[in-house]
Amino acid sequence: MSLYQLQKFLYHVNRDAGQRQRYREDPAAFIKNYELSEAEAKAALEVDVRALYTLGVHSLLLRPFTLLHKISNEDYAKALKGLE
Repeated sequence: MSLYQLQKFLYHVNRDAGQRQRYREDPAAFIKNYELSEAEAKAALEVDVRALYTLGVHSLLLRPFTLLHKISNEDYAKALKGLE
């Protein structure tokens, strides 16, 4: 597991328009630029809020990433609580 790499991935997608565009074009190819475990890559590609949170992703990185994927506040809160 590489929490640093996972959070670096999220930071790049959240904050860098060029990298975000490359991510949107081919998420599976883009994510290969980071040294992620299979579980981390799966959670990121599926935008699995609960899994990402459980893996240790900081909420200041997680919430903007989920907003990019149009996850509502209500669904986000439910996922953090494990209610999804």
